[in-house]
Amino acid sequence: MSVRLRDKLFPEGGKTRQLLRKINTIVHNIKPSNLVKFIKSLKSNGWKKTIEMMKNKAENGTTITPYEIWMSLNDPTPEELEKQRKTKFEINPKISILVPMYNTPINFFEELVQYLIDQTYSNWELCLADGSPKKNEELEEICKKDERIKYNYTGKNLGISGNTNEALKMATGDYIALLDHDDLLPVNSLFEIVKAINEDPEIEFIYTDEDKITTTKKPRFDPHFKPDFAIDTLRSNNYICHFSVFRKDLMEKLGGERSKYDGAQDYDLIIRMAEIAKNIKHIPKVLYHWRVHELSTAKAGGDAKPYAFEAGIPVLQDHLKRVGLEGTVTHGATLGTYKIDYKPINNPKVTILIPNMNEKETLKKCINSILKLTTYQNYEIVVIENNSTESSIFDYYKELEKEEKIKVLYYKEKGFNYSNIINFGVKNTDGEYIVQLNNDTELLTPDWLEKMVGMNQREDVGAVGVKMYYPDGTIQHAGTIIGVYGVAGHVFRGLYKNAHGYFARESHIQNLSAVTAACMMAKRSVYEEVGYMDEKFAVAFNDIDFCLKIIQTGKLIIYNPFVEFIHYESKTRGAEDTEEKQKRFKGEIDLFYKKWGEYKKKGDPYYNPNLRLDSDKYEIMQEKINIENK
Repeated sequence: MSVRLRDKLFPEGGKTRQLLRKINTIVHNIKPSNLVKFIKSLKSNGWKKTIEMMKNKAENGTTITPYEIWMSLNDPTPEELEKQRKTKFEINPKISILVPMYNTPINFFEELVQYLIDQTYSNWELCLADGSPKKNEELEEICKKDERIKYNYTGKNLGISGNTNEALKMATGDYIALLDHDDLLPVNSLFEIVKAINEDPEIEFIYTDEDKITTTKKPRFDPHFKPDFAIDTLRSNNYICHFSVFRKDLMEKLGGERSKYDGAQDYDLIIRMAEIAKNIKHIPKVLYHWRVHELSTAKAGGDAKPYAFEAGIPVLQDHLKRVGLEGTVTHGATLGTYKIDYKPINNPKVTILIPNMNEKETLKKCINSILKLTTYQNYEIVVIENNSTESSIFDYYKELEKEEKIKVLYYKEKGFNYSNIINFGVKNTDGEYIVQLNNDTELLTPDWLEKMVGMNQREDVGAVGVKMYYPDGTIQHAGTIIGVYGVAGHVFRGLYKNAHGYFARESHIQNLSAVTAACMMAKRSVYEEVGYMDEKFAVAFNDIDFCLKIIQTGKLIIYNPFVEFIHYESKTRGAEDTEEKQKRFKGEIDLFYKKWGEYKKKGDPYYNPNLRLDSDKYEIMQEKINIENK
């Protein structure tokens, strides 16, 4: 538009001209990568809300963050909140919110109370147990704002657990919720909890997503979009944390919180709750704001309460004893995470299956790394020869067969069908545990078999996978998410070895829907139970299919990042570079959708619907998410 035409249509000093100037300022403060998000926000929220939000960012000399876009699209609107207030539920449970207090900052507490008073669900009570050295009259005045607030000044500090248990004594609700004295519940939190209870009255334990906040005048940040319940993920870190709601009878059965675990008292309670609760529900919505300040555990860097992280070790040690597992608990790769090494029992035989065609030097590097580093002794390496054509590889096989721990099986069928090859290997060997291992891998972890056997010996485990790197030290595999990039995708590809992705998920033991068969261990009995690998998946998705079949039996898939390999990435398979290969690949995609389309449609339970499927880095979705409490 020319300057003359602009001045004629939009005179200087007019409202439209002022708006254009604001838009120009804002657009110049948008990074190119955020422009699409800006346009989406306009479509969903209209000009007024989007402009106001981005104007504030522009005036501060900053740009809008992906999470701020997410909030603008997904936080409930005033109209939605009003609709919630008018909703009449069939079941109206009372929620008792327990808050242990000690020298609580008045400004934080006043906001906490106001956010509760503003809740769109009203059948709640706030139970406060104050262990401060001196009574605070200002605090008592705030408590008088609402008759649903119960305040008990204990006169002595009983610690976090003791004060919480004092608050529990006041509770008369059907469900118990835990809230820290400096945090906030969004005004729709209790509504969403009660909505979930109405949709499934048998729910015993509910948790939600969360984010962080410094003050109510500044944008929230660092959202934690969590997976559905996953016991191994919970044993690695207290990912459930906030907002946790329990049925009161379960809370009473457990005897409340235990002072000997102060610092990790919520972790202890949550993991004990997980041991007995049969119906655990995750609501993938941000229903808790965790306050970040100098004395909070949420403080950047996580060093405000180091004793809290130390307290997690005995929590897990005692948990293992209660559930009859033998393992060693140590700190994990990052602060606040833990590693459990389960002790192998009875020294079972492990068969390592390595399919191979030609590729002498590649195979040699793989086998030499195993022979050189492996500390577990009861294993055999079985090379499955698949129609090699080079004489040098057969000479190498003769050398290998002189080794006590190595033998070669000769697979005679023509063509490459990975599933068929593995099934042939499993049926012609006798190891109690089977490792599928690519020939283009190199072992880095000496006690890898101890770690994998120990995990696999658990009755609830179906398969265990590992962490793999490209030769340049970046991640090749850190678990697989169903739906990423269409069918499924390895996450955190390209992340540097010592770097951390979203909540360091690449670095802690966790349950996932699938792991790569480039290195995967499963019991022989698991192959028999699921009918071996599906030979219709000749090249692609056979490992994903195998893992999903295992999950159907009720067993778990575990990713263990403390077992590491270099993976030279499909050196022997080749690219999908012919019409025939591309047709086969498309056929396997179609087969996967036909077989597992419903699983994919529901969403990977170990991911989160607020995270993007067109990225492998756990990036935040930039669209409005319609999530029902299923």
